[in-house]
Order: sequence, then C-alpha cells, then structure tokens
Amino acid sequence: MSATHDIIIVGGGPIGLACALEAKNAGLKYLVIEKGCLVNSLYNYPLNMTFFSTSERIEIGGVPFVCNNPKPSRPEALEYYRRIATSNHLVIRLQEEVKEVHAVNGFYQVITSKASYQSAHIIVATGFYDIPVLLSVPGEHLPKVRHYYKDPHFYAMQKVIIVGASNSAVDAALETWRKGAEVTMVIRGEGIGPRVKYWVKPDIENRIKEGSIKAFYHSRLKAVREKEADIITADGILTIANDFVIAMTGYQPNFDFLQSLGITLSDDDIRQPSYNPETMETNMKNIFLAGVICGGMNTHVWFIENSRDHAGKIVGHIKTRMENGGN
Repeated sequence: MSATHDIIIVGGGPIGLACALEAKNAGLKYLVIEKGCLVNSLYNYPLNMTFFSTSERIEIGGVPFVCNNPKPSRPEALEYYRRIATSNHLVIRLQEEVKEVHAVNGFYQVITSKASYQSAHIIVATGFYDIPVLLSVPGEHLPKVRHYYKDPHFYAMQKVIIVGASNSAVDAALETWRKGAEVTMVIRGEGIGPRVKYWVKPDIENRIKEGSIKAFYHSRLKAVREKEADIITADGILTIANDFVIAMTGYQPNFDFLQSLGITLSDDDIRQPSYNPETMETNMKNIFLAGVICGGMNTHVWFIENSRDHAGKIVGHIKTRMENGGN
C-alpha cells in the first residue's frame, strides 16, 4: 500500500480540481482519482455546446478564464481546466476507477482499478453525468437509442426522435435539424423547458411553430423498434418511421457508490446525500461531498459557479481538524 495521503479526491472535474488546488495551497498531501479523462463530464458534452455561465463564473483557484466570447464553449473550457491541472502540476491519476473504500485503523483504504491507497480524508466530487435516467420502455437498449449526444453530423439525413425539452434536448434538436435530419420531439410537459438558454428558446419555438421540427406535447415514448417507434400522444398512440432516438432524459449520481461509503440518502425521490452545509462533511466522519452531487436527483441546483466554494470550505475544515489533532 502506498504512503498515507491527507486527502483523496474522487473525481477530476472542475470541482475536484478546485479541491486539489485548495489542498495544494494548504500544504496537504492530496491525490485526485478520475475514472475517465480529465474533466470527463465536460469532455462528453456535445461538441458545439456553449455554457450558460460566463467564463469568470466558472473560474477556479482564482485563475482567470479568458475566452473569445461572453459564453465559453466546450473546447475553451477543456483547455482552461487542462491548463489549470498542468500549470499547477496537480497530482492526478486518470483512467483509474475507485472500486472500494474501507475504514482501516483510522484511515480509509481506497482500492482502485489499478492500485490501493490510504487517506485520512475523502472528498467525493463525482458529479452526476455518468448514469442516464432510463425511459424503461421496450427497445430502449437497441443500438439506435442514445442517452448521450455528441455530434450532429452523425444524424444527417436520418429520422430522429428527441425525447425531452431541456437544454440538451433542444440543442440536439436544432443541431441535427440543421444538418438535414427529420426531427420529432417527444415532450412530457406543455412546452419547452423554462430553464432552456434564453438565446436558444425562441429559436426552437419558432422552428416548431413553422413546422420545421415536429413536437408532441403531453406525450411520451412507448416503444422502440428497429425501423419505427410508438409515441403516446394526447390523441392516442402514433407510430412513426425512425432511425435514431436521442433520449435526453437526464442523468443521476452514482447512488450505489455513495451508499457503499456509508453515506445516507433521503428516502424520497430526490435521494439527497446527508452532509453538513457548513463543512460539507457527510454522516461518515472525514468523508466530504463537493459539487453537483450534493443535490441528489435535484441536478439543477448545483453548478460549477455556485459549488466551487465547496473546495475552500472542505479543505479549511480539514486543515483546522488536523491542526487540532484530528478532532
């Protein structure tokens, strides 16, 4: 087993990096473990995505984020966070997944896909983008059904169903339509989501109004087959020819991992993890939460801009606790 760390940070996204910067500046021995690439969730965002936030609101560690436009793009964000990691020589293990965590002799033993480590404290900053919320309909596991959307060109000249009315669904609908796809949106509610980016919302509503993009409100997907799909609409079941389904139904934290750590979750649909908002410590001593994972299924509550201060809270509390002999 390797030498003991003061902090192991699980998750190498923006908030995980912010925690690493705080730990480094505090003189603590830390390690970031990320199961994918650096800022893995951002990497998996659509290629043409533009952030809702301005660049200064997603800065971390007091390092300016300079970009060409008021709203930074995915490539600009990837480059910014990569430069944060490399210029600060942050200690990160990439493509390494945390498998198990055990309390051993006052420390936590962290077993990964590649090694084993010891740490006095753990910060979980794993986000929520890795596990899609499933539709639970027949045919959902066919290759034509996608829960992640990357590049519109792939869907050119295809018949595409978009499930959802949030930012991701709207972006996919507009981008694939502009590449020549025949787009049908299946929307549970009465219209486009209220949180859709204000500069995009009129665009999608106008495309629907003019008939360029079909939209069925108060509707849901019933079943998917190789060449068609069934939609339950207000007027009954409709079967349409279909090549691909892009199900933008949202994502959820890895609740199984949280529970394996001993962290309690609320017993409602939100499944919010238990933590102290002053210190971000969970019901498990010396295990902390940072970032969007704090909201459970309320994935719209926490973003980079309003959770980056979690890093300072956590590391400050750990530093004080260590100076007081761990109490």
